[in-house]
Amino acid sequence: MNFNYDVIVIGGGHAGNEAACAAANMGSHTVLITMDMNKIGQMSCNPAVGGIAKGQIVREIDALGGQMGIITDRTAIQFRLLNRSKGPAMWSPRAQSDREKFITEWKRTLENTPKLDIWQDTVTELIIKNGEVIGVITRMGVEFRAKSVILTAGTFLNGLMHIGKIQIEGGRVSEPASYHLTEQIKSLGIATDRMKTGTPVRIDARSIDFSKMEEQRGDDDFHKFSYLDYPPRLLPQLSCWISYTNSKTHEVLRSGLEDSPLFNGQITSIGPRYCPSIETKIVTFAERERHQLFLEPEGVNSQEFYLNGFSSSLPLEIQLNALRTVAGLEQVKIYRPGYAIEYDFFDPTQLKHSLETKKIKNLFFAGQINGTTGYEEAAGQGLVAGINAHINCHGGAPFTLGRDEAYIGVLIDDLVTKGVDEPYRMFTSRAEYRILLRQDDADMRLTEKGYQLGLATKNRHDLLLEKKEYRDRLISFVKGSSVKMAEANSLLEKVGSSPIRQGTKMIDLLLRPEINAEMLIEHFAELKEEVEKIPNRREEIVEAAEILLKYEGYINREKTIAEKLQRLENIQINGKFDYKTIASLSTEARQKLDKINPETIGQAARIPGISPSDINILLVLLGR
Repeated sequence: MNFNYDVIVIGGGHAGNEAACAAANMGSHTVLITMDMNKIGQMSCNPAVGGIAKGQIVREIDALGGQMGIITDRTAIQFRLLNRSKGPAMWSPRAQSDREKFITEWKRTLENTPKLDIWQDTVTELIIKNGEVIGVITRMGVEFRAKSVILTAGTFLNGLMHIGKIQIEGGRVSEPASYHLTEQIKSLGIATDRMKTGTPVRIDARSIDFSKMEEQRGDDDFHKFSYLDYPPRLLPQLSCWISYTNSKTHEVLRSGLEDSPLFNGQITSIGPRYCPSIETKIVTFAERERHQLFLEPEGVNSQEFYLNGFSSSLPLEIQLNALRTVAGLEQVKIYRPGYAIEYDFFDPTQLKHSLETKKIKNLFFAGQINGTTGYEEAAGQGLVAGINAHINCHGGAPFTLGRDEAYIGVLIDDLVTKGVDEPYRMFTSRAEYRILLRQDDADMRLTEKGYQLGLATKNRHDLLLEKKEYRDRLISFVKGSSVKMAEANSLLEKVGSSPIRQGTKMIDLLLRPEINAEMLIEHFAELKEEVEKIPNRREEIVEAAEILLKYEGYINREKTIAEKLQRLENIQINGKFDYKTIASLSTEARQKLDKINPETIGQAARIPGISPSDINILLVLLGR
């Protein structure tokens, strides 16, 4: 039996769901093919979204018109804005979600998206003709034809799980792996390799003594992920808990190292350096007496807890015995042990910035198969792949984001330009323009783009314009208002700041580190009146104005730097050189430029091993 679509999306994880929604919401007749409709949007590892830099990605997804932020807010059981003690470029939202409700909300969203169908099955083959993908064949023998195909198979491609010496084929616990696709894609000239990741033990809350642990509550304010105007807390808010390993824990763990797949040669693939297993921690940081553990609830109606910080592939008995040496876990019962999983990925330097493969036309890759890890990185790629798959069907220039426009732009540029030598995770340190890429202003950066694409709705766009209007009015008011010396000094005295000797501008008070906008609003009646004119999202708009006022100098300086470097991004070089014949380039430069075939001089300059002198040679050859 045959079915015809504009876009086929393979895989119902975080990348696939965003891709399918984006393509369908932009107008493409789309089908999402997933192994299990009851596991759509499954949180395979921790029941949380966001975190350092990852939270910025989720806000960008939302600003463009994606779904992850909305679904996380609707299912959040704890919200925290991390790094509040640092500057706003480092503030990162993070939420614990109810795992079951997260799946339910994703399923409801997908099932109610116009032009989007869902098919429960496994894709076993791509239909390729003259170097183009034109459809897929499933295990049931159903043939789907389409103008664009997006592969988002996550950890399922030839997935293999490890618990001690036990090996279990599968893409996730109790779920089968996907076979044959890697072999077919490899035969078409796309390079593949293996990566490894892991997940911790899940434990029963009824067997935990929380009195021996430190409670970690969430925030109770206006912050959330989505920029849409609705209440931020819909579910009961739960606490996380903190405990620590100890010398006895480490002793038990060491006794199992000879049976650890990570140390006995059973696992040889690349693992994440920044999120090591507990057995890796005790070997790499042997001098450490303890390691922090976070107990994260799985849902409002669940006794299941996720033990963050205890990722492991050690034998079951070693994991359980080690856990019972931890304060509060002496009588712990577990639902299942932690495990490691190996899976196939494809070298992302074989992709364009649109995430279309260079070797097979109309075929897009998104998510962990591009060498990334994390729900947020996958969802960001899925959104971009979905947008470009739609454009690929209906015409138009590919949609890409610059490194100065979004963390998603940094992510994709890093993958396509630099490739990966370990599972890629986003950090704020990867973004050279992080003052411009703050979580508070993702809507200002990206919603207009999403609206022009037809992805962000008119309602979302109207909310942006309203926010911008009242934010700018507030900024103008603070910059233009004068305050008398006596009135200013009464506030300065309260906060222990040096007094002034004459009247000043309100902005000069706000620029003092000891002063914030809330203090000014409470102290100056005319400012309070101005703030009360804001009809909606008052706290969010005040925060946005305050950040721009306090950090204007830093923001403008970074904009200037970005604009200067943007000139290199505008110099197109794709198809202009046969790099193998340019003898003046270094051997490494010739090889890497030929392999990656960068679009611009700017991208070429970011390829590892390309020196400034190599770039100068290219500029000379271009007549620059």
